[in-house]
Amino acid sequence: MNDAQQLTELTFTVSGRIARPCHQTYEAIADPDQLSHYFTTGGARGRLEPGETVTWDFADFPGRFPVTVIEAHPPHRIVIEWAGEATVGGSPRTRTTFELEPLDDGAGTLVTITESAWAVTPDGARNAFGNCEGWTGMLAALKAWVEHGINLRDGFYVDRNAG
Repeated sequence: MNDAQQLTELTFTVSGRIARPCHQTYEAIADPDQLSHYFTTGGARGRLEPGETVTWDFADFPGRFPVTVIEAHPPHRIVIEWAGEATVGGSPRTRTTFELEPLDDGAGTLVTITESAWAVTPDGARNAFGNCEGWTGMLAALKAWVEHGINLRDGFYVDRNAG
């Protein structure tokens, strides 16, 4: 492998189809009340708006995580950054991009989530794989919530705060 082909960063992308329009799917991601019902099991505080720093809490990873909103273009794109370990670029943050594309003449949405900035190290790979699992679970939970009002995460994860 020559220098031009050298792997410098780990990035992953996951996608899923939601049988609801982009605006409804976008709201389920941007609105903290909805996000708290299907994804942030410990709650979300703050709407995903450009320049805002919101917090997300997960029962399976206790503690509030600050999330900085870099971009928000309803109903098609949200870009966030949040803390990560074993990242590249001198910043202990990763970047996550949500792209929402209309399907079926606008009746459905293709949601694509890409996260980047993981170091090409064993710790970077472990963290990237873990977050890939998390975003895949988020997409499944988003689908169940938006299409059927079901919270797939309720009781699914172990609450590490419980003694």
